[in-house]
Amino acid sequence: MPSLYPFNLADIVQDTQKIATSTWSNNTNNLTSSFTSSVQADFSSPTSSGAFFLDIFNSPTSSTAGEVQYSIAYGHVNGSGSFNFTNDVGAKGKSASGATYAQYRNLIFGDDTISNFSFDGFTPDDVYIINVRRSRYRNGLKPGTLNLHLSGANTGADGISIHLTDDSVSSTGSSTLTNLGRQFNLVSGANGIMSGSTLTPAGINFMGLTPTTTSGSYGHVYPDSGIIILNALALSQSGMILSNSIASVGDNVSPDSNLQEFHHAISRSAYFIVDSEEKISSQYFFVRCRNNEFNYTTNPSFIDTTGNLNFTSMIDNPKTFITTVGLYNNSGDLVAVAKTSQPIAKDFTKESLIRVKLDY
Repeated sequence: MPSLYPFNLADIVQDTQKIATSTWSNNTNNLTSSFTSSVQADFSSPTSSGAFFLDIFNSPTSSTAGEVQYSIAYGHVNGSGSFNFTNDVGAKGKSASGATYAQYRNLIFGDDTISNFSFDGFTPDDVYIINVRRSRYRNGLKPGTLNLHLSGANTGADGISIHLTDDSVSSTGSSTLTNLGRQFNLVSGANGIMSGSTLTPAGINFMGLTPTTTSGSYGHVYPDSGIIILNALALSQSGMILSNSIASVGDNVSPDSNLQEFHHAISRSAYFIVDSEEKISSQYFFVRCRNNEFNYTTNPSFIDTTGNLNFTSMIDNPKTFITTVGLYNNSGDLVAVAKTSQPIAKDFTKESLIRVKLDY
């Protein structure tokens, strides 16, 4: 093995950069099409996975290109909006919506019984959840890139649409820290900038609902965990989705249609943009080849059996070409190999500085 040259502290440099890419498959910027699985969307059983959540695909599930992009769920503090899957009655009964509410409450607050979801000082009974696929958001969603449009059932001039984003830009990047990391408000606006001056939407007179300003904000965004919690009442007051808490209004007459209603509100708008961030840590090693170093090859054909040079012309004028740099640990074990883009000529009149970059 050739002699090893230890690095000085100045020869090793650490660097970390954040790379932003689209969250969706194939680096798609806007997820304009979304599909569910007909098998999972079978709500006939109160304990089926579709009663708890729906996976949303970028292509029909019959296509090999279809991949899960995110999942949606519905939670109700009292378990309304989904069928009871136990034999108990009343408050003792268990349902998918109650289990979902308790699950996300525990994830965020570290407790599944005491703290309830509160939005701008208002505590609604039910919430909708968007949970971005873990493999899609990498280290986290990038604040200020969320643009989610929701559209009501009406179309044309009478259609109702709201544009939602986080308020990371408007709030100058400040956030509340939770068990799921940073928490931003979900607000009306675009690119992290809130429209208007209040978090709570004004509400509209829609299908017999009385407008109110006490519904609370649209929800919260947890970029570090890829989760968005939406206030069901605020969406109802905006004419988007009528959850089971006000059942029999509009077309939401089946308790198990809550997830379908939410999916339709997203798919009708065909506008869901959010970027993901990935931290790339790099370590740079500066390999310094001084004029009196690395001028003789380690190739065994360079010398004969007695240790003399086979090529006498190189006795006073050796010349080599550097093609590979090996990095060794303190035990002399080779741990990394770097290849140069082209051979680098080396002799007693030349010095080279090679930068080796390791990403992890």
